[in-house]
Amino acid sequence: MDLSSLTEENANRWNRANLTRGPEFARVAQRLFKAKARYKAVEKATGIPWFVIAVIHERESSQKWDASLAQGDPWDEVSTHVPRGRGPFNSWEDAAIDALKKCPPYAAKWKDWSAGGTMTLLEQYNGLGYSKRGLPSPYVWSGTDQYKTGKYVADGAFDPGVVDRQLGCAGLILGLKALDPSITFTGEKAPPPPDVEPVPKTKPAVESKTIWAQIGTILASIGGLLASDWKVVAVVIVAALAAFVIWDRAGKPDIRGWFK
Repeated sequence: MDLSSLTEENANRWNRANLTRGPEFARVAQRLFKAKARYKAVEKATGIPWFVIAVIHERESSQKWDASLAQGDPWDEVSTHVPRGRGPFNSWEDAAIDALKKCPPYAAKWKDWSAGGTMTLLEQYNGLGYSKRGLPSPYVWSGTDQYKTGKYVADGAFDPGVVDRQLGCAGLILGLKALDPSITFTGEKAPPPPDVEPVPKTKPAVESKTIWAQIGTILASIGGLLASDWKVVAVVIVAALAAFVIWDRAGKPDIRGWFK
């Protein structure tokens, strides 16, 4: 299978993938995410997305900071595993930059950071033996429903009955995306920010003139209502006349004192 076909197949797998070991991915993703600043430093030097560097680090050396990204050997010594003869280096970052720039598959030269392209680069990092068999690579897909069984237990030795128990890179990226929505592939839109409730504005104090104006409006409305209904007006007039008669027969008492 050529790389373009593999990229298309990996894009389809990414779109279909579901985690089968979600809690495990979540725990490791938390640990990787805490080191984002260190991975970003290597991203700046290589152009490789930081989350890709993070998942390679996990697969190659369980995120050990005293081990090289290239093969897991101590970075302050000359490496004895493939790629052999690398180092010693002054720091984990220096060793990582060397691994990504100067060691196969020369990840710093890779340009396709779409979902399918990213998975294909990661698969190359481990080798294309699975794709030659028409199988998903456990290096990428272990822990998702895209991988069932089969593993190279040694160079050139494939065992169809062995299940890779390491977490695959695709699931780790899914775990990181759940923590950091800014993680996107080329051609993929970032999700919109969550809705934020607007902060209610404090209503300014109402001036007394405004209050009196509102009262006047209310009274005018009541007056208009009374004027629009002749029955109500008639009742008010009759009540007023009755009150006047009572007041007159009572000797017209001075009522001004009632309001003192």
